[in-house]
Amino acid sequence: MAGDEFEPLNPLALKATGFLGAGVFPTQITKNEVERTRYDALDDMAATTGTAFLGLTVGCARCHDHKFDPIPQADYYRLVSTFTTTVRSNVDVVVDREAWEMRLAEWNAAHQPLVQQLQRFDQTELPTRFVEWDKQPRDLASRPKWITPTVTSAQTKTSSQLTPQSDGSVLLSDATDGPETFTLVVQTRLPKIQTVRIEALRDESARYFGFGAGKDGDFVLSDVTLKAASLADSKQTRDVKWGEPRATAAEEKFPAKGASDGDKKTGWSVSRSQTGNHALVIELVEPIEFEGGCQLTCTLGFQHANGHPLVRPRISVSDQPLPGEQEPTLPLLGGTIIEVAAVAWGLPAEERTAEQTAALQGWFAGQLAERNELLAEIDRHLAARPESNLVTMMICSEGVKPIRHHTQGADFFEQTFFLKRGDCDQKEGVAQQRFLQVLTENPDDLSRWRESPPKDCKTSYRRRTLANWITDTEDGAGQLLARVIVNRLWQQYFGRGIVATPNDFGRQGPPPTHPELLDWLAAELIRHDWHLKPIHKLLATSSVYRQSSRWNDAWGAIDPENRWLWRWEPRRLTAEGIRDSILAVSGRLDRTFYGPGTLDPDHTRRSIYFMIKRSQLVPMMQLFDQPEPLVSVGRRPSTTIAPQALLFMNGQQVRVSAEAFANQLQPASVSESALVQAGYLQALGRPPTPAEVDLGVEFLSAQAESYRSRGIDHPQQQAAIDFCQALLGLNEFVYLR
Repeated sequence: MAGDEFEPLNPLALKATGFLGAGVFPTQITKNEVERTRYDALDDMAATTGTAFLGLTVGCARCHDHKFDPIPQADYYRLVSTFTTTVRSNVDVVVDREAWEMRLAEWNAAHQPLVQQLQRFDQTELPTRFVEWDKQPRDLASRPKWITPTVTSAQTKTSSQLTPQSDGSVLLSDATDGPETFTLVVQTRLPKIQTVRIEALRDESARYFGFGAGKDGDFVLSDVTLKAASLADSKQTRDVKWGEPRATAAEEKFPAKGASDGDKKTGWSVSRSQTGNHALVIELVEPIEFEGGCQLTCTLGFQHANGHPLVRPRISVSDQPLPGEQEPTLPLLGGTIIEVAAVAWGLPAEERTAEQTAALQGWFAGQLAERNELLAEIDRHLAARPESNLVTMMICSEGVKPIRHHTQGADFFEQTFFLKRGDCDQKEGVAQQRFLQVLTENPDDLSRWRESPPKDCKTSYRRRTLANWITDTEDGAGQLLARVIVNRLWQQYFGRGIVATPNDFGRQGPPPTHPELLDWLAAELIRHDWHLKPIHKLLATSSVYRQSSRWNDAWGAIDPENRWLWRWEPRRLTAEGIRDSILAVSGRLDRTFYGPGTLDPDHTRRSIYFMIKRSQLVPMMQLFDQPEPLVSVGRRPSTTIAPQALLFMNGQQVRVSAEAFANQLQPASVSESALVQAGYLQALGRPPTPAEVDLGVEFLSAQAESYRSRGIDHPQQQAAIDFCQALLGLNEFVYLR
C-alpha cells in the first residue's frame, strides 16, 4: 500500500505497490468516461485492500450502506479518498542500488584525480600560456570557426520542458513517451551563416550517461527544419535549404542522411558506446546573409518509435563552409565557445571586457593539445562509469508520470466526493480520509497514524496513514489483519481456512471452526513482529499437519467434511505447483529470481512469471483451475476433468520434461530395478515398494520390446522416458498426502 512512502529507495518496496494497480485498467475510453473510470479504479484499490487485508467486502458499500456488515457508505468513500491522487506509473528503478553505489564510489575515487589534474592545468598552465599567445599577431583566417548563438526560446510539443544552460545548450526534463518536437530559437550577430551544427551532448540525466531520453540513453533525430529572419528587420525571412548532412559518428541503421530524407521511420543516431559528444553538420545551399545578424529557428523532430529525443542539444553556426570531404570535428568535452569570443578576436587586450577575455581564453584552451588529451582521458573514463541495473516496473504512487488513458481527460481528480448511489453525477460533498468506524476506537482522530511528508516529498502520505492504521493492534485494524493473515496461511497448509471464506470475515461468511485457535495464531504473529516464517514453521511441524490421511468410518460418520481436522485431507497442488514440480523433478526449472513476465507457455522459469493476458491464457494453467486474474479469489476451486489426464499422457511439455528426467536417471542406473528406485525417490520422495519395483521393471521391459519390434532407435531410452512420464502422471505426484 505504501512501500514508496516507507522505503522509496527499496526496489522491492516500490514493486509491492503494484498490488494496488493490478486490477482492470481500460485504456480506450472517451472523455465522458474519465470520471467514472477513475472511480472504478479507486473502488478496485479500496475494495481489494479491504478483502485482501481485512477480509471485509468493503466494496459492497459503494452504492449504499452495507446490507450485512456495519460498514456505512460514508466509511467507504472516506477510505477511498486515501487513493485520490494515487496513479499507476512505469518507473525505472535501480534494483542493485547498494552494489551499484559501491562500484560508483570506486569509480569516483579513480575519476577525481583526473578532474583535479585538469583543474591544476587550468589554474597554473593555462593563464600563462594564454597571455603569451595573446601577445602574438594573428589573422582572421585563424579566427574561431564555430560560435554558439544565444538561445532566446526553447519549446517542446509535449509537456516536457527545455531549460537553457550556460554553455548554450538546452536541457530536457520530464520527457514523455511518443513523438516529440523541439523548436529552438537562437540569435547571432554573425552577418553570414554557411554551416549549422546540431550537437548531441551527453548528460547525467540520460540513462547510462547517454545522449537521449530513450531506454538505453539513445536518441533518433528524424528531421530538421531551419528558418531564418533578420534581426534588423523581422519581415525579412527565408526558409533554409541544405545539402546532405554529415556527422561526427552515426549508427549503421541511423546514418546522418536519415535526418534529411523526409521519412519519419529513419533518422540520425549515435550509440552511447561512442566516446565524447557528437554532432550533425549541415552545409547550406545558399548562405544566410543579414546585415546586423540573424534569428535562426531550428525545429528538431523525433518521430521514430517512442520519440527518443535528445536530452541536451545545442546549436552552433559558422560563416565558413566545410572543407572538402573532411568529417566535422567536435571537441570531446567543453564544446564550442560563446559568440563573444569571435568579437574579441580582433580587439587589443586593453579594449576587451572581462567577459570577452574569458570567452577568448576558453577558445584558446580548446586548441591546446595537452589540455585536449586530459579531456580525452576524462571522457574515456566517463565512458567506463558503472551502469546501474535499471529495470522498468509498474508502481502505484503520487507525483509520478501516470500511465495514460487514450483520452483527453485527467489522470486523477484532486478530490474524492461522496456519491449518491455511486453515481458520479450525484455528488454530495468532499470525502476526507477516515477509516472504518467498526474497527476504530476514535474514527475522527487520525493523529495517531498520520505522519507529515518530508520536505520535497511528492506523495501525500495518505497511504502511509492507512498502513499505520491497518497494522495498529491497539486502536486500529491490526488484530483483524493478523487474523486474516494467519487464516490464509492455515488455508495454504490445510486446504481450508479456520474461516472458510478468507475474503469475507463478515456476517455472510461462516464463523470460524476454531475461534480460540485463530485468536492464538494471530497473537503469535503479532508477538513475532509480523514475521511469517515462525507461523509457517509452527503449522508445518504441528501434529495436525503431520497426521495420517487414512479414512476412519466412525469419525467420518461424525464429521464427513473433516471440519474438525480429525485426518489429513489429501488435496491437489495448484496449477503453478504442478507445473513447477514437473520442471523441478526433471531438472529443467530455471530458478532465476525477478525480471519480466512472459506469455511463452514453454518457458522454464517458475509459473509465477507467466504474464496474464486474457486473450492468451496458458492452457495448462486453465486446466488446473488457475483463477480469474481480474478479481481477488480467496480460495481456488479444484475440479477433476478428463483433459487433465490427457495433458499428462500427450502433452508436449510433459514429454520434454519426462525425457530430461530420464536422462538424469539413466547414467546412474545400472539396471532397470535401479532406474525404478531412483525414479520413485526423485519424483515422489520415497522408495518404491517391492511390488512397485516389479511393476516398473515389467513396464520398462515391455516398452523396450515394443520399440525394438517397431525398429525404433534406442528402445531402452524410449522406455525410460515412458516410465518417467508415467511417474509424473501419478496421483501421488500431484496430490499432497
